[in-house]
Amino acid sequence: MGKVYLVGAGPGDPGLITVKGLRLIRSADVILYDRLVNEALLSEAKHSAELIYCGKLPHSHPLKQEAINHLLVLNARKNRTVVRLKGGDPFIFGRGGEEAAFLAKEGIAFEIVPGITAGIAAPAYAGIPATHRKFASSIAFVAGHPKSGGAEKIQWDKLATGVDTLAIYMGVAGLPNIVSELVSHGRTPSTPVALIEWGTTVHQRTVASTLSGIVEEAAKHHIQSPAMIIVGEVVRLRQELKWFENMEGPFSVVREAF
Repeated sequence: MGKVYLVGAGPGDPGLITVKGLRLIRSADVILYDRLVNEALLSEAKHSAELIYCGKLPHSHPLKQEAINHLLVLNARKNRTVVRLKGGDPFIFGRGGEEAAFLAKEGIAFEIVPGITAGIAAPAYAGIPATHRKFASSIAFVAGHPKSGGAEKIQWDKLATGVDTLAIYMGVAGLPNIVSELVSHGRTPSTPVALIEWGTTVHQRTVASTLSGIVEEAAKHHIQSPAMIIVGEVVRLRQELKWFENMEGPFSVVREAF
């Protein structure tokens, strides 16, 4: 019997893969990878490895989750080392928990290899610390819209004023509603907000404004998914701390990162 490794590929910059994650990519017999995985990581796989694309777009899932689950089990039962390579961290909006539960049910050995999630990495590359002694002692990771079969409603009434920093995933399409919910539940309209598109990659763009102005700014700059929404006073530090976008040739050669 083989084994399945649920591996976090990190947020986009291939240099942010963990040492263990890279070792497993290089030794895997089969790699099932998601849309946001940097292809530079796949070039590290051995020549005989089978690469299976499992990417999902909104309203477009070439491989259903059930099919992915069965592929993991099928390949493990062929005595293969299987890597399920996910953008960010497998257990943060990556359906890793569902896949692990399915593997456990089928009696397949598995390991979880955490990865750096975009909710921390994207703001860091934009010069925004998720927490700061003067501005924020709490952070929440939030799905920007409820998933079918998941939580019925996002508890904006509790999140609006109960947490210092909000890191909102998958929320660009619903940005007007998110802003409306936060303001209506007590978040000050002047609260700083940043949108970070394609964070940690050479395509990274950051737009900063306030809750009252961010929808207009997002439309003006045509911000699209994937993008993180960061809400909180820590966004004020961006002008002082931004570093990645100020670098000359900021995206290092992949081989140097490894």
